[in-house]
Parts: sequence; structure tokens; C-alpha cells
Amino acid sequence: MPRLSAGVLLYRVIDGSVEVLIGHPGGPFWAKKDDGAWSIPKGEYTDGEDPWRAACREFEEELGKPPPDGPRVDIPPLRQPSGKIITAFAVRGDLDLDGTASNTFTVEWPKGSGNVREYPEIDRADWFSVVEARSKLLKGQRPLLDRLMDAVGDAESGGSQ
Repeated sequence: MPRLSAGVLLYRVIDGSVEVLIGHPGGPFWAKKDDGAWSIPKGEYTDGEDPWRAACREFEEELGKPPPDGPRVDIPPLRQPSGKIITAFAVRGDLDLDGTASNTFTVEWPKGSGNVREYPEIDRADWFSVVEARSKLLKGQRPLLDRLMDAVGDAESGGSQ
């Protein structure tokens, strides 16, 4: 059974351009990585758990705020190179990033040192145009942008949401 992950791909339209909110992972492994390191706010859930509820929970854990109540578009599940399946929900809305705060995790660092340190799961979040986000996102998540743009095009032309 593949691991399951659910997330919210929050987007807004500014002057006709779509922007998405993505987060940079915290911790020493990701500290000096930028392009190809960012992710949508997401996390694992168990089989039988409601993916939408899991996505909202993970969004709030990673940003310290619930996702806005904007229109939601269910994006078809995406299999990652690792085999994990991401179920993403595009939500149109805006989020003020002031006061965002992520939950934390602990890890031994440096490995083998015996020193356990705490790091934020997401050390920063920001809005990016879809073009910019394509270079920032993990390679396996980039197809979510295509699916978002397909869905936004359908919604703008009167398709279902």
C-alpha cells in the first residue's frame, strides 16, 4: 500500500496572473537548498481518513493558520517518484503571511553527534507566480501546477469546481 499525503495548493489571481503559496522545508538538510526544494503544505494521512480534512490539518500545522474558505478544486491524485500518492486541493484565496508559524520536528544533528535539535517543519512560506513556483517546487510536485492551471482555466470558463 503506497503512503498517502494530502495538501492544499492555495492560489490567488493578481492582475490576471496566478500565484501559489508554497513552503520551504526546515531543518539542516534543506537549509542551503532553494530551487527544487519547496513544497505545497501537505502531510501524510491514513487510508480511510478524509483527505480534505487531512489537507486542512496539515496546512494549519505547517502555517499556523487554517486555509481560507475560498472555492475548492479537487486535483486528481499524483504519484510521486517515491511511490507516495499526493491528493491535493486547489483553494482560491489569499493568506496574510504575517504571523505564520510551523509546527516543529526533532532530529539528531549533526548525525551521530547525540545532539537532538528542534526545527520548524516549514521555515518560510511565500507566494510565487506559477512560472517561479515551477523552479522552486520539488520536481515530483510540479505537475500539480499544470493540474491547477487546467482547473483554473475550466473554472474561469464556467467549468465545475
